[in-house]
Amino acid sequence: MRILFVAAGSPATVFALAPLATAARNAGHQVVMAANEDMTPVITGVGLSAVATTGRPIRHFITTDRDGNPESIPTDPVEQALFTGRWFARMAAETLPRMLEFCRSWRPDVVVGGTMCYVAPLLALHLGVPHVRQAWDAIDADGIHPGADAELRPELTALGLDRLPDPDLFIDICPPSLRPAHAAPARMMRHVPVNKQRRLEPWMYGRGDRPRVLVTSGSRVARESYDRNFEFLRGLAKDVAAWDVELIVAAPDEVADALRAELPEVRAGWVPLDFVARTCDVLIHHAGGVSTLTGLDAGVPQLLIPKGSVLEVPARRVADQGAAITLLPGEDTAERIADSCRTLLSDGSYRERARALSREIADMPAPATLVTALEDLAAAPGAGRAHS
Repeated sequence: MRILFVAAGSPATVFALAPLATAARNAGHQVVMAANEDMTPVITGVGLSAVATTGRPIRHFITTDRDGNPESIPTDPVEQALFTGRWFARMAAETLPRMLEFCRSWRPDVVVGGTMCYVAPLLALHLGVPHVRQAWDAIDADGIHPGADAELRPELTALGLDRLPDPDLFIDICPPSLRPAHAAPARMMRHVPVNKQRRLEPWMYGRGDRPRVLVTSGSRVARESYDRNFEFLRGLAKDVAAWDVELIVAAPDEVADALRAELPEVRAGWVPLDFVARTCDVLIHHAGGVSTLTGLDAGVPQLLIPKGSVLEVPARRVADQGAAITLLPGEDTAERIADSCRTLLSDGSYRERARALSREIADMPAPATLVTALEDLAAAPGAGRAHS
C-alpha cells in the first residue's frame, strides 16, 4: 500500500505525523511525506522519504494573501482563528497543483494530513482515495476550519462543494481527560515525541544540583519581523537567566546564536526535547501544541504562556488538570512568571498531576496499532470520493 502523509510547513507538523508514518513504513508500506521545500531536510532527518509541496516557506502564506498583498494577524480571538484557517488554506491552494502532478506518478492509496493540512482532503477528493486527518496536538481547530472553507471557495466550487468534507477517519492524540466534550468521534493514538536529533552530550542526561528549567518558543521561531515568538523567547531567557536555576533554551541554532551573544553562560541551541524534557523540573513555553504534549509525555510541570488565541483554551485545560500554570495575555509579567515558576518547583502536586497525565498518554494505543485502520480504510469498497 502507498500512503502519502502531508505536513504543513513547520518542523512540529512533521514531528507529529512521523510516528504513524514510521509505523506504516515499518509494517512494509511505501510511505512518502510532503511539506514545504525547507521542511524536506526535517522529513529526511526523521528517516522518511520527502517530496516538496512548494518552494515558499510558511511565513509567506502568513504574511501575504493570494494576490500578493500584505496580511497582518488580527488581534480579535475569533478573527485570529479564522485568519489561521485562511493562511493554511492559501498554502493548500498553492501546493495542490504540484501535489496532483506528483500523485500522477506516485498514486497513493490513502492520504493522511495533519489538523490544518487542507491540501490533504483536496488531494483525496481529486484522486478518489480516503482521507485521514491525524491531530498534531490537543488544539481544537473547530474555529479555524471555517476560515479555510472561505479561502478555498474557488477550489471547493470546482468540486461542487461548499465546505471541506469531514475525513474518512480522524485519529486524535489528545489525552482523553483533555479532550473537549464536543470533540468529534476519533480513533485514539498515543502521542510519541519526535525531534530532530543530535549527538547527546553529558549535560543532556546528567545534571547538577540546581533546578533545571527549559524555555522554548517552538521549532518555528525565527528572527523575522512577523515572528513575535523570537522577542518572547529572548525576553523570557533574559528573565530566567537571573534566577538561581540551570537554564536551557531550546531553539533553532540560528536563533540560539543571537541569544548566546547576549547570554553567553546559557545553554542555548537545538536540543532533542523528547530526551532532555525528562531531565527538567519545569518547562516554560508559548503553549505550542507539540511542545505541550512533549512536556506532558515527560511528566514535567509546565508554565504555559499562550502566544496566539487558538492556544489559550488547550493551555487552560492543562492548567485545570493541575499539571501546569497558564498565564494569559496581560498576566505574563516578569514577576508573575517568576512567582509561577517558584510555585511549580515547590508544590509537588503539579508534578504528581503531570505524571498522571504522562501515564494516561502511555496507556493510549501505540501508532503501530493504527496501521491496520489505514489498511482497512484503503481496502473498503468504494473508499474515497472520485472528482477527477
